[in-house]
Amino acid sequence: MRSGAKVAIVGGAFVLVAGGLSYGAYTVLTGDGDVGIGSQSAPAEVKSGPPDAKEIAAASKAFFDAWSSGNGSLASQLTNNAVDAEPVLTGYSTEAHIENPVITPGPAVGATVPYTVKATVSYEGKSRPLSYSSELTVVRGLTTGKALVDWQPSVVHPKLTKGAKLVTGEPSAPEIEAVDHNGTVLTAEKFPSLGPVIATLRQKYGEKAGGSAGIETWIEGPDEATPDITLLTLAKGKPGKVRTTIDADVQAAAEKAVKQYDEASVVAVRPSTGAIRAVANNPVTEFNVALEGQQAPGSTMKIVTAAMLLERGKATANGAVECPVDVMYQGRTFHNLNNSSLPDGSSFTQTFANSCNTGFIKLIDDVDDDSALAKEAKEVFGIGEDWKTGVTSFDGSVPEETGGEAAAQYIGQGTIQMNVLNMASITATARTGTFHQPVIVPLDLDGRPAATASRSLPSSVVQQLTTMMRATAAWGTGAKAMASVGGDKGAKTGSAEVDGQGKSNSWFTGFSDDLAAAGVVQSGGHGGDAAGPIVAAVLRAG
Repeated sequence: MRSGAKVAIVGGAFVLVAGGLSYGAYTVLTGDGDVGIGSQSAPAEVKSGPPDAKEIAAASKAFFDAWSSGNGSLASQLTNNAVDAEPVLTGYSTEAHIENPVITPGPAVGATVPYTVKATVSYEGKSRPLSYSSELTVVRGLTTGKALVDWQPSVVHPKLTKGAKLVTGEPSAPEIEAVDHNGTVLTAEKFPSLGPVIATLRQKYGEKAGGSAGIETWIEGPDEATPDITLLTLAKGKPGKVRTTIDADVQAAAEKAVKQYDEASVVAVRPSTGAIRAVANNPVTEFNVALEGQQAPGSTMKIVTAAMLLERGKATANGAVECPVDVMYQGRTFHNLNNSSLPDGSSFTQTFANSCNTGFIKLIDDVDDDSALAKEAKEVFGIGEDWKTGVTSFDGSVPEETGGEAAAQYIGQGTIQMNVLNMASITATARTGTFHQPVIVPLDLDGRPAATASRSLPSSVVQQLTTMMRATAAWGTGAKAMASVGGDKGAKTGSAEVDGQGKSNSWFTGFSDDLAAAGVVQSGGHGGDAAGPIVAAVLRAG
């Protein structure tokens, strides 16, 4: 294995598609329809339009027969992209050492044919069965008019992507046994969201951990930055132990919480140290949305905006702030959720706890510095400072803007890009006043330098900011979600509007004692309704 990184070992066969026939190795016609030598026949008319059912059945059968017989070259000619298909189909036997595939097609759904594959992987005297499901689509060839398999790498295996390949052999990096901070073993089977994390940790630290390699079948990514995906283990090696900062109990709560929604992510961080206690996504993909995602965080960003206003003396927790229904700033109109407002004389704490957008926008002229928020985010909260978490992460972005775009940033919209790791860290920094770069493996594991912020928040600002977050959790927009959370607690809700999306993304962040967490639910609406219960469940577990 090139990098040695893994996501998950596939245990057991996929469910077979009902019906259909099994194909082994059969004699296959080329399907090219070439005119015989010396023939003077007129060229056949080139067909057009979608393939009919008979053509779909014939094209898929010819492809399955060629593939199952081990003739990758012939099988590639039965696709609409033989150049890309040939090395993948040929490598199925020569590099992946997959033998005797039996392909069982199911009933076609339009031009798409689902099927299952049952085969044997054999390498250096070791053999194991491999089973999986996939599908192909039959299309009309643009120049020949023939029915051909539309080439996608996923035709050969559902996890195969462009530029990747199937390989069987001895990986360059040994397996690892990832454990939490208390020594509890962490596996992708028990904690699915940690699959991509464990894969990256193996890639980076497998050799350092001192284990020995076994024999595996894997999908090798197209580049060094892409973790490989283990499909099968023919012979286990001796794993080396890698200690993480994860807490198994908090991780279990996070995994369960995100399952409530189709698209949700959450991260928990310890404010006093930056230790990441949980990372969870639903669905789980190779792209770790919780750590690598980039989207507007909505009003959860008001934590940073409030810190900036408090530091610059433009507001105080008890000072009065206007909160009208709407306000215009340099040609852009801003409004509050449900066109709400607050009575005259309301405090900045009330404005924050009720997530009043207009109250924040009306303070922009007092600041008189369009770059103020970007400076605060970087200098105090460490946003964009190249975090060395131990795995791949996006570390937030608050570009310097002007006019209406700068105003939109005050309420977490516009060009600001964050993920739940960033927002959990921002909450942790607000809790203590000092940025501690989040880590998922200790810094001393490889001596990597931590990112640092250039300054901490003054103690008076920390006191006011946490007071405002406590109010949000006690009687503000976060009260319902945080009602079940004990300890010294605070929160901030957010609803991030997205162009072309009917319902806003739901954001929520909060703390309880020495644990901070942030969550997002795509198209979840108000922050307290969807993301709030996810964060609360994680905080309770901590």
